[in-house]
Amino acid sequence: MATKQQGHRLLLKSAVENADYTEVTLPIFEGQRSGETVWYVVTESSDKADAESRGVHYSPKMANGKGTLAVQTVGMVNGKVIFLGSVDFAPDRVVVPSETGFPPKEAKPGAIGEALYTPLIQLPNGIVLNAPQIKNNSGTHDRLVRIDLQKRTATFKMTDGFYEGRRVHYTSFNASDPAVAALEAANYTPNLKALPNKGSNGPGSGLTGLAPVVNGPTGKGNPQRQGLSSALMGEGDPLNIVQEIPYGPRALAYSPMWDVHATVWAQVPMHASTNVQLTDFHDVEKKAYAGQITGPGGMSWGPIGVVVNCPIVSIEE
Repeated sequence: MATKQQGHRLLLKSAVENADYTEVTLPIFEGQRSGETVWYVVTESSDKADAESRGVHYSPKMANGKGTLAVQTVGMVNGKVIFLGSVDFAPDRVVVPSETGFPPKEAKPGAIGEALYTPLIQLPNGIVLNAPQIKNNSGTHDRLVRIDLQKRTATFKMTDGFYEGRRVHYTSFNASDPAVAALEAANYTPNLKALPNKGSNGPGSGLTGLAPVVNGPTGKGNPQRQGLSSALMGEGDPLNIVQEIPYGPRALAYSPMWDVHATVWAQVPMHASTNVQLTDFHDVEKKAYAGQITGPGGMSWGPIGVVVNCPIVSIEE
């Protein structure tokens, strides 16, 4: 049962948010990779009973990635996960905005997954977990605010977005594209591209749609501001739009693995006074069919082949 308080509903039971919903604290777990200690979090499970016992989201769609590079088969020794692949957290993240914010002049991820690394792990019992690694000997995740190894907790920056007109709060752990990983302060994880059925939200897909607006209204004081250009100019979160959440009648359609549909307003440039903030994925679809929205470079609106791992934490009601 989701926790509700004063119009705010915490969906991820294992999480603790700060007062203004900008940070989330999660339990961390100790694993091993070739004798090295690695620390990770768990936010989703493909098994309902396992999800309930862990206090995480139930996401059966993640199991559709079994048998692909997107899911790493792991071992268990004395209750610890034994990983095959890990992350190089040593690189410095670089994001240099252009004069219009997006596209950036330069964007380099601050963490790079190894050849066998993916946050999706298949346990010996067949259950698939979303278990992003967040610390090893090379460093820590770029979204990490603080970590307490004694209490076994870690705190991460959250991002605001929209679901059917309501604000949602989530955090980002991985992205299959290096520039997107840099923008999201996420681990660059190319293996996530192997998840099945981009552009489909059906039961055979491992994904859920995400619509980041590229060129929305700008202006820090503009209540309608939105988009990657606005975010890169330091005006606030990009306010991406998610297709599903792990709650309500469509909860089983949710996956933390988001299928990026880059969303470009056809009438450019957008002015600060333009009242066009997008807050619903289905509304974006309608506007795309009407020709008001395209994909990058005037292409048809749809999936661009990029996957990001962004577990939903909470929603405003």
